[in-house]
Amino acid sequence: MTRTAPALTRPWSNWAGNQQVTPLRVAMPSSTDEVSALVQDAATEGRRVKPVGTGHSFTAAALADDIQVDLRKMTGLISVDRAARLVTVQAGTDLFLLNEELAKHGLAMPNLGDINVQTIAGAISTGTHGTGAGYGCLSTFVEGLTLVTGSGAVVRCSASDDPDLFHAARVGIGALGVITEVTLRCVDAFVLRAHEAPELLTDVLGSLDERIAGNDHFEFYWYPYTDRVQAKTNNKVPLDDAPLSPFRAWLDDEFLSNTVYAGACRLGRAIPAMVPTVQAVSARALTERTYTARSDRVFCTPRRVKFTEMEYGVPREALPEALAALQHIVASMPFMVQFPVEIRFTAPDDIWLSHGYGRESAYLAIHQYVGAPYEPYFRAFEKVAASLGGRPHWGKLHYRDAASLREVYPRFDDFLAVRDRVDPSRVLQNEYTTRVLGA
Repeated sequence: MTRTAPALTRPWSNWAGNQQVTPLRVAMPSSTDEVSALVQDAATEGRRVKPVGTGHSFTAAALADDIQVDLRKMTGLISVDRAARLVTVQAGTDLFLLNEELAKHGLAMPNLGDINVQTIAGAISTGTHGTGAGYGCLSTFVEGLTLVTGSGAVVRCSASDDPDLFHAARVGIGALGVITEVTLRCVDAFVLRAHEAPELLTDVLGSLDERIAGNDHFEFYWYPYTDRVQAKTNNKVPLDDAPLSPFRAWLDDEFLSNTVYAGACRLGRAIPAMVPTVQAVSARALTERTYTARSDRVFCTPRRVKFTEMEYGVPREALPEALAALQHIVASMPFMVQFPVEIRFTAPDDIWLSHGYGRESAYLAIHQYVGAPYEPYFRAFEKVAASLGGRPHWGKLHYRDAASLREVYPRFDDFLAVRDRVDPSRVLQNEYTTRVLGA
């Protein structure tokens, strides 16, 4: 078995800059065998390892204070079964590259979130999701996993091979092993017709059930200090017959949504009294538009304005209460909230630590511009969300611990039993997993 020497250590921070660490060692393996050798050595030496992707999580889930396993050399497709619509991909492949490779084979992911810079392993490990009443998180598209457990053993799992590990590891928070390969069930490539329009919050809430049921994908953004939202629907269509002009795409998605919005956020941070006005203008700046495009190009949008984020999944029927409470929280904060609130919807799934386990969910994602105060805002909303049975997104900031999380995950102890089996020495543990899973 090949042994891989660790690289020199280097400081690491996530995309938002709110999580930073300098590992004692950094390794960049290029194969499953090299990962296995690395973990075996770490287990023998009593060390800890933690895999890292692109750092788009806001939590400390990927912080490695001992050995960081950087998977950037493990990218690309391994195999494609076009007839079965099954692809196997290396774990370090980012979603942007995956989407491009799938398109070459006439395939696509059934659903996506709005960010495409995560690695596939990082995305599924934290429960990354999009929106749509017929879709769970991205982990529901996983048909098989190859991972290296805490002993260095290479294990392949699926619904038929080690199903307990499969149900746990599809959203495993990096606590069960270093994922090295992912097999995904894809669909034929498809086109979406997107419709985006400013509306009144009361109108959207008054027809919410019809909008969720009547569209393949529905979501909306509420602008704090206003009664306005931006409503977005995406539906499959047979033809890409209404593409955006290059100028309109640049104007909306680059200039207004990034360049201008970054300036507005800087203005709001410098002059807080301007924030309500900025929100009101922002709610109207992005005018109504309808267009068609390849599915991943509709789902995913560039996000260059940096922020911190918390996201909670609550039972869908609890959304009105959660949103009403959030409006009061925003109004009561001693500082201004500069980012809109994103609200999405998912189907139930059977993955043990998925936020959508066993129920239809509504997700509320709250943000603050990078450098702006956020903790009182996030903690106040978390208190409300927790009282409604909310489950925090594993890749977004939250303050929950194992005792409180056990109450909202029916299979929490089953997950811990699998962890005891595959990583009894806690080689894959860090401070985050200690807090959310227990030592």
